[in-house]
Amino acid sequence: AGKSETLTGEVSDAMCGAKHEMPGKAADCTKGCVKHGSKYALVVGDKVYTLETADKATLDKLDELAGAKAKVTGEVDGTTVTVKSVAAGS
Repeated sequence: AGKSETLTGEVSDAMCGAKHEMPGKAADCTKGCVKHGSKYALVVGDKVYTLETADKATLDKLDELAGAKAKVTGEVDGTTVTVKSVAAGS
C-alpha cells in the first residue's frame, strides 16, 4: 500500500480537475459536480488526485473547502488518495 503523505492543493472535483467548465465560482462548480456523482479531488500543481473517503466529517470539510486551498493527509497510490485528514491550507 501507499505511504501516508500530506499534499497541499486546491479542492476540486475529479470530473473538472484543474479547469472548471461551469461559469461562476470554482466552489460552486465543485459542489455541483460532487452532487452529481463526481468525487472530490485535490489539484497540486499540474496533478489531480482523486480523494477517496466515505467519512461524513471529512466530506463536510471538503465541501466547506471546495475551491480553496487544503492540506490533505492520506495514503497516496498513483493519483488516488485515501484520505485520513483534511485541514484548511495556506
